[in-house]
Amino acid sequence: MRTLLLIVAICLIAACSRQPAKQSTTNINALAQQYVRLGLTISLYDADFVDAYYGPGSLKPAAKPAAVFPKDSLLNAVHELTAALQALHDTSDTVAQRAAWIAAQLKAFERRIKIYAGDTAGFDEEAKDLYGVTAPVYDSLHYREIIAKLDHLLPGSGSINDRFQELANRFIIPKDKLDTVFKTAIAACRERTLQHYDLPKEESFILEYVTNKPWSGYNWYKGNYKSVIQINTDLQIFIDRAIDVGSHESYPGHHVYNMLLEKNLYREKGWVEISLYPLFSPQSLIAEGSANYGIDVAFPGQEKVAFARQTLLPLAGLDTTGISRYFAALELKGALNYARNEVGRGLLGNTMSEAQAMQWLKDYCLMNDETARKSVDFIRRNRSYVINYNYGKDLVAQYISAKGGDVSPDKKWQVFGALLSNEILTTELLQ
Repeated sequence: MRTLLLIVAICLIAACSRQPAKQSTTNINALAQQYVRLGLTISLYDADFVDAYYGPGSLKPAAKPAAVFPKDSLLNAVHELTAALQALHDTSDTVAQRAAWIAAQLKAFERRIKIYAGDTAGFDEEAKDLYGVTAPVYDSLHYREIIAKLDHLLPGSGSINDRFQELANRFIIPKDKLDTVFKTAIAACRERTLQHYDLPKEESFILEYVTNKPWSGYNWYKGNYKSVIQINTDLQIFIDRAIDVGSHESYPGHHVYNMLLEKNLYREKGWVEISLYPLFSPQSLIAEGSANYGIDVAFPGQEKVAFARQTLLPLAGLDTTGISRYFAALELKGALNYARNEVGRGLLGNTMSEAQAMQWLKDYCLMNDETARKSVDFIRRNRSYVINYNYGKDLVAQYISAKGGDVSPDKKWQVFGALLSNEILTTELLQ
């Protein structure tokens, strides 16, 4: 009898000890739902706030937006939810990680609410709050040193920008060839990705060509493993963009990133917070950084040059002469991308006029007039978002390398896939 009572007592104690963990798990799920509701409420006013949502319809706000943007009440909701996350008693790694991830996203909510209400700050302060990092600052000497290397590489005489544009103009895809070239490039990206990842069988995308956009390409993730990929035809499109935009927006870029999060976290684990993708948040640092980094994962070394020469240029009806030199110049030009951050700092801090910004982009990013104008328009609308493309890529590369991704191509795909499939904090990238 004593033995039986002892067993019963032990069972009761064990059951009681498990109860707080169960309650805390329920709490994190409830708080995650509050997070989603809050994000969707903000999007009633700020049309750019939510980039994608594929969660329950029941979490969408039923009420219509107020006549006046409720800045203070929204900020109070952010602060209360953040405090509730910090008050969770569950110390398990999973709950702690989810709570920290949501809290970092909420920090971005707070800053974006202020920006939308007209309460702006400096470029770096906004970047820190929105994306969790501050990008390095480089002066004009840094860019001139890179441009000096281009001076030795580019043929002809005249300004380096003119010489680069002359070389690049050989590889403009004719408008009537765009669809064929892009579909071929995306198919190759998909084939290479499928060699390493098991993607949902029902996954698909729609490819559209649009105009009057501040970006060159965009992925609109619709949930259920479906995307709409749009290519902006306002600008002349060069052969490298078919590979870069195709990979960045599709495989293994945004389309794959969103699919893996939906499949592994939302569908399989029920983590509802991941079904909401707020554009101006730390999630975009990883989304854009991984999408840019993924281009080199899919086409390592000289494979991009070979694919362009052997497949894309013939499809476009273009001569392959000079293509190796062009891609070598593009690699150096990629290091100049940080100059867009300096333009952002200047425009947001009112230390640079639009005319000066345009000239800086042409001198230090080697942009032509139309591309420089689009870049200024993008910064005006999206502010410090530009750091996600350059610093985000470098942080992702650093993270992959630290996790052993440089050991072999297969290992790189493996570590990269884990990054795409989990709630990763920007602090983890910085480590």
